[in-house]
Amino acid sequence: MNVPDGPLRILFASPAWWPAVAFGGPIWIGRELTERLAGRGHEVQVLTTTLVDLDRPGATRSRDDVVAGVKVRYLATPLRYRWMGISPGLPVELRRLERPDVVHVFGFRDVITTGVATWARASRIPYVFEPLGMFRPRLRKVRFKRVFDATVARGVTAGAAAVVVSSSVERDDVLGSGLSGERIRVRGCGFPEPFESARKGRLRRELGISADAPVILYVGRIAAGKGIELLLDAARDLPEAHLVLAGPDDRHGTIDRVRAAQADAATRSRVHVFQPGERPLWIYSEADVLALPSTGESFGMVASEAAAAGTPVVLSDRCGVADFFEEGEAVVVPYDGPALTDALRRVLGDAALRRRLSDGGREAARRTSWDRIADRQEQLYREALAASRTAARRFSTLGS
Repeated sequence: MNVPDGPLRILFASPAWWPAVAFGGPIWIGRELTERLAGRGHEVQVLTTTLVDLDRPGATRSRDDVVAGVKVRYLATPLRYRWMGISPGLPVELRRLERPDVVHVFGFRDVITTGVATWARASRIPYVFEPLGMFRPRLRKVRFKRVFDATVARGVTAGAAAVVVSSSVERDDVLGSGLSGERIRVRGCGFPEPFESARKGRLRRELGISADAPVILYVGRIAAGKGIELLLDAARDLPEAHLVLAGPDDRHGTIDRVRAAQADAATRSRVHVFQPGERPLWIYSEADVLALPSTGESFGMVASEAAAAGTPVVLSDRCGVADFFEEGEAVVVPYDGPALTDALRRVLGDAALRRRLSDGGREAARRTSWDRIADRQEQLYREALAASRTAARRFSTLGS
């Protein structure tokens, strides 16, 4: 395949963007990718909403900004439905837009990505589609999502030059939903550069944890499917350990189990909820081990952050990031309570093992840098553009 060289004009379409860190990992992934692509000389522009978090409405006026060298157009968002912003001005904005070489549809089942994919398809602009772990309907309103996918969003997938996923876990999810494997591309996500963060005791002081007590850290939403119940059981079976759940409540009931554990005599004063604010990289060095026992994560950025910080990682084999650790760099267990508890017991009780995992995690971070992920993403854009040009030539030949 003849892959074109030279700078590209790339349009990102996303339902939320920096500084909307309340929307989680996709905000960081998008920023990491676009910053590096712009640094390579590509002209990158983002179309997004003015949403900032999960509670506040978006701004009613559009605005322009530059984030890490990337032009961002925040569209007026007077309405929203749950996490999804509704920007009525999108069609007008697309008519004014300078034609990009390639489009990156960064999200699924929202107004911005659905609208931009429809426009790109009609305009014969090649695009890649990254569903960000949302391809398979799950959790809430599953029936509605299936209907939406079969009707309104059907063309989003059908028109994509490639469907970009972050791991084999997400690839299997997409395959299980019926998409042919020919168009699925596993790109992965990057790890932060290894970094040092001295243990200053801030977390322990704020939560009243003694300096010598072992700390198990979980970072993420307090939500169903994250293995919170397994961590609470582990805390019961590890009577010296403190469990810190650092993240927001998703408001769908999981916090009730946490509160019950906080009131239980067996775990009282050893289960803590902490709100660290924006990307809490400092928090990892405060813990003895990071645990991510989810039932399913398309990637799991917190494990990559902990590894880069040198904090030992224990995670379930249902987390996509497990693909990117080699033997001795993390402890990967089945989604199983006793297996998780045993792994945490071994790590907490073995200082030599913690040192090996600390060194191994940093090695994984060096190997899986964002620059390498950007290399792969750029290749996918060029392949999409080359395939589009080849198809256009065939169409022209048939027409003549």
